[in-house]
Amino acid sequence: MPVLNRAAEMQEVVAGWRRHLHEHPEILYDVHQTAAFVADKLRSFGCDVVETGIGRTGVVGIIKGRHGEGNVIGFRADMDALPILETSGKPWTSKTPGKAHSCGHDGHTAMLLGAAQYLAETRNFRGSVAVIFQPAEEGGAGALAMVEDGFLDKHNISQVYGMHNSPGLPLGQFAIRKGSVMAAADTFEITVTGRGSHAAQPHLSVDPVLTAGHIVVALQSIVSRQTDPLKSLVVTVASIHGGDANNVIPDTVKLGGTVRTLLPETRDFAEKRLKELVQATALAHGATADIAYRRGYPVTFNHEAETEFATGIAAKVGGPGSVDTDMAPHMGAEDFSYMLERRPGAFIFIGNGDTANLHNPAYDFNDEALPYGISYWVNLAETALAA
Repeated sequence: MPVLNRAAEMQEVVAGWRRHLHEHPEILYDVHQTAAFVADKLRSFGCDVVETGIGRTGVVGIIKGRHGEGNVIGFRADMDALPILETSGKPWTSKTPGKAHSCGHDGHTAMLLGAAQYLAETRNFRGSVAVIFQPAEEGGAGALAMVEDGFLDKHNISQVYGMHNSPGLPLGQFAIRKGSVMAAADTFEITVTGRGSHAAQPHLSVDPVLTAGHIVVALQSIVSRQTDPLKSLVVTVASIHGGDANNVIPDTVKLGGTVRTLLPETRDFAEKRLKELVQATALAHGATADIAYRRGYPVTFNHEAETEFATGIAAKVGGPGSVDTDMAPHMGAEDFSYMLERRPGAFIFIGNGDTANLHNPAYDFNDEALPYGISYWVNLAETALAA
């Protein structure tokens, strides 16, 4: 079953919604205009229930099938943009300097709205579909906030599915894998404290800059010499700040970075060794180190049966050979993981064609992908909830 005729007919209208959202990006939980736009559309489609303010600014719509009571499955899209100055040059470029939909959440929201309209018109299923629009995916754990507000239990949602666009993956193509599909992402901040001195008298100092340099090198040994190379781990020191003058050794230096893993045991080990290495390296240089280690999004884990089911639906939409079922895991993180911790489900990638990479100022969602995404959601609903 290829792209639905109705989905193709809807493309221009849905692209208009997408471009409106693109012009008016909002970040983290401050997505009030976006959430209001979504809620208004869901009400206009005739959704049976439209709830707002879930997880602060999330929206959930419930669409009941015309074939009676049954299971409830949830489809999720993210609504928030990024704090980026857009350079795409498109006519619908962001009207808010410093904010941009550079990850395609405008497209995710538009595709799910299109599917909601279709499903509300036809209702050719038994049970209900919950369309879930969440804030603050980009670092704010909006999915966790919505889960903690209890919407999964309130609406008896039994399975959850998510989708993300993938630049470089051809239009009409999908990619998915069972198990760990995206990484857990933790952050750390290290403050190295020594004793400052004039640069001409380094022997009078306990140099935190030198100590910080040794810490950066030591941390890489966790990956290269202490972790099984078949168990993915990335340790990145992304910032170093210390000192204000070229001829003064400072008292302190601050380092910051991330740790990304695909397995719980690797995550635990990396945190333990990072703290041990930082403290030992600082001690070896006569300095001290304070470590703030924060666990972020957990691993995005695709459940086996739901992944097989999602794969079959994607293959119907894209045609033979359209689904890569053994994609390499992404070491980026995704907070849909919190929903997958509570319910079985699967997270799939949809081709965005030849576009700029995600989080690039020149990025823009490819509207040609809209009918494929709408068709995927509709087929998923009608097949999972077949009368």
